[in-house]
Amino acid sequence: MSQIDQVHARQGNRLTRRAWMTATAAAAATCMTHKPVTAQSNAAQSNAAQSNAAQSNAAQSVAGKGYIDAHVHVWTPDTKSYPLDDRYDVSAMQPPSFTPEQLWRLAEPSGVSRIVLIQMSFYGFDNSYMLDVIEKAPGRFSGVAVIDPNDRPAETMKALKAKGVRGFRIVSGKRDPDRWLSGDGMKKMWACAADESLAICPLINPEYLPSVNKMCRQFPQTPVVIDHFARIGIDGTISQRDLDALCRLAEHKQTYVKTSAFYALGKKAAPYTDLGPMIHRLAHAFGSDRLMWATDCPYQVQGGHTYHDSIDLIRYKLDFLTDRDRSWMLRKTAEKVFFGAIGR
Repeated sequence: MSQIDQVHARQGNRLTRRAWMTATAAAAATCMTHKPVTAQSNAAQSNAAQSNAAQSNAAQSVAGKGYIDAHVHVWTPDTKSYPLDDRYDVSAMQPPSFTPEQLWRLAEPSGVSRIVLIQMSFYGFDNSYMLDVIEKAPGRFSGVAVIDPNDRPAETMKALKAKGVRGFRIVSGKRDPDRWLSGDGMKKMWACAADESLAICPLINPEYLPSVNKMCRQFPQTPVVIDHFARIGIDGTISQRDLDALCRLAEHKQTYVKTSAFYALGKKAAPYTDLGPMIHRLAHAFGSDRLMWATDCPYQVQGGHTYHDSIDLIRYKLDFLTDRDRSWMLRKTAEKVFFGAIGR
């Protein structure tokens, strides 16, 4: 069965999954908030309904004004409903569970109200769990899917767009830097992304930047979002040559960079201010309206790292950022790319 057929055929299974997720959420809410009562008047019921409506409106208002974390992975320990790809087993799931509920307990105290979900590698090309999370909380999530570029990519991208996906991750792995983007399927992905205002999101090391640059020249209308600074500094050193290569992408007006995964780059220690010169250079090259902050949770909150240390680097620690810069990096850039139409 092709991946586009899977997108549609799995809907029957997803009804059961949604019911399971709804029942789980309801049971959790009951355990946390239920108080024994003997009766409730119509007036009390009306007041409760008005209160719920007010809370819903308040949540929507916050979602429009709060920060956006542009890169988070989620997964569930329920591997029966959401099977892992054949390449993985449950030992790869560390932590064993990172659900939206666990995520919000970290994100909301820092003022984050919307999240861009990145398809987790555990699930391969089956984006079902991410899609169900998006569907369960309208407006709070956007998605970046992973698909097979050699299996009807344009049709699959359009089908996933209808379900809340706004980007597609491509991973270089250890392939030849000069050839990894050369296939017909990849070219169809970039062309469809241009036509549908969908982002291509490369997860790459710096040596793959020249090949991305060539594709940007070939497909100048394709939005491209580089994950995690193209991993510059993962070896502990911010290479100026690598940073030059990343900044060369700024000539393409549809390119963006995620200032993210601070825990893994440079000194790999809070408050992460050693990454400031790289962020300053990127802000000068791209403009803050083409940079977006993200955590890469749950990895940002492991090994003594915290969620608030990540957001605080952009929010408080870098004096060269203006209030306008922070507004774009913490919300407006990701909002434009992943929650709205990307401007031409």
